[in-house]
Amino acid sequence: MIQPIYLYGSDVLRARAAEADLNDKERLTTLIQDLKDTLAKADGCGLAAPQIGVSLRVLIVDGNVMADVYDYLKGFFRVMINPVVTEESARKCEYNEGCLSIPGVYADVARPDAMTVEYYNEHFEKVTEHFDKFACRMIQHEMSHLDGKLFTDMVAPIRKKIIGKKLQNIAKGKVSTRYNAKIK
Repeated sequence: MIQPIYLYGSDVLRARAAEADLNDKERLTTLIQDLKDTLAKADGCGLAAPQIGVSLRVLIVDGNVMADVYDYLKGFFRVMINPVVTEESARKCEYNEGCLSIPGVYADVARPDAMTVEYYNEHFEKVTEHFDKFACRMIQHEMSHLDGKLFTDMVAPIRKKIIGKKLQNIAKGKVSTRYNAKIK
């Protein structure tokens, strides 16, 4: 079911999400379907459970929406339950990020350019996988949500100052989105 996306200023976006109970398969299956439905409607490339008001360590990423720019992302789709980074590169790369929870705001963010993640997939199987390039970026962005961090927390101080007014307006509900959104 399509859920509203929580916007900047919502408390759920600042809390560290709880580990998902792998024994509660029915709840997790419903949550994953809600994430898929909501992401498809919003036309983004990733969504974490806190963004739909559920403080659990579950995320999805869909590279297909970026495949016209990065052809290696065609067919790339992951569901990650309780993801943990087990290794990341010391080398960083910078990319201009945006977020469905912070509409209309974009900023350059430096993140590791490769990492290995251990997680459970939507079939509740344990997976260890290495990611690089934009796939790595999408996953890191969504994993930040699981820790209560937003990409705007990682930008240069001068950029924070520049986007400050936009962030205040979003937190006050002075923003329009093409998808159902809320602040709570």
